[in-house]
Amino acid sequence: MLPRHDEPIAAIATAPGRGAVGIVRLSGRGLAALHGPLFGRPLRPRHAHYGPFLAADGSALDHGIALWFPAPHSYTGEDVLELQAHGGPVLLQLLLQRCLDAAAETDPATGRPRVPGLRLAQPGEFTERAFLNGKLDLAQAEAVADLIDASTEAAARSAARSLSGAFSQAVEALRDDLVQLRMLVEATLDFPEEDIDFLREADAAGQLARLQARLDDVLARTRQGALLREGMHVVIAGQPNAGKSSLLNALAQAEVAIVTPIAGTTRDVVQQSIQIHGVPLHVIDTAGLRDGDGVDEVERIGIARAWQRIESADAVLFVHDLSRAHDPHYASADAAIRAQLAARLAARVPVIDVWNKADAVGDASSDSEGSPDAGGHDRNGIRLSARTGAGLEALRQRLLQAVGWTGATPEGLFSARQRHVQALHRVRAHLTAAQAQLASPAPALELLAEELRLAHEALGTITGAFGADDLLGVIFSRFCIGK
Repeated sequence: MLPRHDEPIAAIATAPGRGAVGIVRLSGRGLAALHGPLFGRPLRPRHAHYGPFLAADGSALDHGIALWFPAPHSYTGEDVLELQAHGGPVLLQLLLQRCLDAAAETDPATGRPRVPGLRLAQPGEFTERAFLNGKLDLAQAEAVADLIDASTEAAARSAARSLSGAFSQAVEALRDDLVQLRMLVEATLDFPEEDIDFLREADAAGQLARLQARLDDVLARTRQGALLREGMHVVIAGQPNAGKSSLLNALAQAEVAIVTPIAGTTRDVVQQSIQIHGVPLHVIDTAGLRDGDGVDEVERIGIARAWQRIESADAVLFVHDLSRAHDPHYASADAAIRAQLAARLAARVPVIDVWNKADAVGDASSDSEGSPDAGGHDRNGIRLSARTGAGLEALRQRLLQAVGWTGATPEGLFSARQRHVQALHRVRAHLTAAQAQLASPAPALELLAEELRLAHEALGTITGAFGADDLLGVIFSRFCIGK
């Protein structure tokens, strides 16, 4: 543990603002010395005690419940004291300050401060101590924050699974299989004089193939969990007056963007988070893309910002105006935008053609896919009307498909982050390299062993078995104070 983790800490553990109940939490060594100054009596472990919280002069700051969890049977693994008071912000600050003052007071029996060094906690420090004291692994610690931040029921359920250890257990099962495989390879390296082909007799190639298959299953569930947690950024792009803002309003089912017949109405990005079957999507409306003398300085800035958002998107909705689809000038401008999209976007970013204003061409009820451009080509897009809502459900399904959602039930998913997905991809790359070595006529066993070691290390970064202190700092700094 780092030196600062030896210091006792205190913080308000409930969200800022007024509420019926607020909690002040303390963690560290020697907190039993505060029982008398704060409550006037000792507290029994893991029992709720109702009574006054005492000020320095013996008067009652408030009446509430005190809970005492001696180490190691607590959330952090240290002594933990929780004070449940009324949830007024001023009252909670007074109670927190009273804890700090009582800790600094001289204990008549020892002549020293009751709890030396008690200080305010940093963001995430309680959960960080739980991790450092072996109460949670790193994946479970991150799931705590994911459960707090969950924006959908499905995200909350997957975070609860990870917090219970389901994700960590899956990673540990992969680790155990990988350790067995490493042992076989190391045995072959350590005893080259033995006339025994350890790898062939133990079916190392088969074990590696089965490990890859199990890894692919965990990776698929992890990708889906990361999607549930983080959502995807979907940018709406196209020429002015194609109906981009109307489409945003239709998807959000609210008037979040201004809609007028005037070209260039949207001059800045407008973002709205929506849910499609429990999957969060961050939909961004942008300024209409066009060139020419009619573009003023403000609109030009809006267009530049539009391209910035497009280039960082996870998916792009390219909106076309069906009522102008056969106008050669309009089709030429669309083709120019499409060429820029192809040049600026990575190949992995899907571009979905949305043929809007189906109602304007006498097809308001159609939700069929595919609409021709001016040249008669099928762009394999979605034909819809943002005004009537026809075709919106087909677009929602296409969006889920485009971002990689498979419709898996939350009960089978893990709450995961992009760093988990990236770590599993690194494991997969190292195992693939190991398979190539094993399949060669004369495998280089040292290289095989190294690839397996690197795969093992990448797995360890998920649960914290391997990891740098700066990674821990980044993770826990994003927690709320008091957690």
